[in-house]
Amino acid sequence: MSTAETSAQATNTHRPQREGRLVTVGRVEDVPPGRGATIELAAGGELALFHTNTGFYAIENFCPHRGAALADGALDACAVECALHGWRFDVRTGACLTHTGADVERYEVIIEKGEIKILV
Repeated sequence: MSTAETSAQATNTHRPQREGRLVTVGRVEDVPPGRGATIELAAGGELALFHTNTGFYAIENFCPHRGAALADGALDACAVECALHGWRFDVRTGACLTHTGADVERYEVIIEKGEIKILV
């Protein structure tokens, strides 16, 4: 990764602070299968929430390459492709599939009585 890319990753102001609490972000029917959604948290920061054929997953909504919103990317099974330059991420783990060391944060998702909750 170049210095500029490392700098972009280090200055992600959209990454939520880890607080160890569950935040209700919507209902299951709000995010259709095969789609992503941007989640803006009240305490600041954004997450990308994805509904795959294996469940719901949340990662930080910030591509470390150039800062594009990952929720706007194309979802293929459990991988999202950044719409800006094609970097791919596993939504289950946050692992970057195209560039070693460019992983994004992953957040646990819990479905409870039809509500989507994310542990931040």
